[in-house]
Amino acid sequence: MTIMTDRITVILARPQNPENIGLVARCMQNTGFKRLRLVWEGPLPRQAFVTAVHADEILHEAEIFPTVAAAVADQQVVYAAVARKRKNFPMLTREEAIGNISTAAPDIQIGLLFGNERTGLESTELLHSNFRFQIPQASSQPSYNLASAVLLSLFPLFREGFQAEPPAGQESQLPRAEQKECIDRILMKLEDKGFIHPVNKTHVTAMVHDLFGRLTMTAKDRNLLLAIFSKGGDA
Repeated sequence: MTIMTDRITVILARPQNPENIGLVARCMQNTGFKRLRLVWEGPLPRQAFVTAVHADEILHEAEIFPTVAAAVADQQVVYAAVARKRKNFPMLTREEAIGNISTAAPDIQIGLLFGNERTGLESTELLHSNFRFQIPQASSQPSYNLASAVLLSLFPLFREGFQAEPPAGQESQLPRAEQKECIDRILMKLEDKGFIHPVNKTHVTAMVHDLFGRLTMTAKDRNLLLAIFSKGGDA
């Protein structure tokens, strides 16, 4: 049995308030998580360390990236937390997402992606996730505080113990950057064939990302998909 806390990374995309970064680090410390990444410009400000409360080490070791794409590039499965349902992006419940994560093979690198407190994740950022999940809340409240959303996602995993045996013979998923590259190549083929055109491009692009994102493709999946789309009609 293998503990998975060191293979789950919390990723904050463009957090608005530095204090919330420190509060997220504190939530991670409380639940045993250590790996934090931020889509952020420049060094972390002092305010983040003020609210971290004994979680300074997590902030000191946090990795900073210029874009969501760069932050998730080496993650094999990415779950994005959203405050509201999004057109073209089917949702999992929080329980479904937690169930999938807690039973994943122990060698899988998993990213938990959270958006800006005010605006959430942009649609273009959601394209870099495999799954989206929503945390239930009273309809009168627009969204959870960032640290609260992170804690509500991490605590059930902490409680479960993060222990799982790898399924026998399961092939490892590709890093997210390689999955995205394959999806982009498929989209290019579909555009070349006229299936994607200016009128439907946004809608179909999101649907294709969702379809192949849920596949969490392996190298074998990628090779088959690229072979199918390269031979289908004009090769």
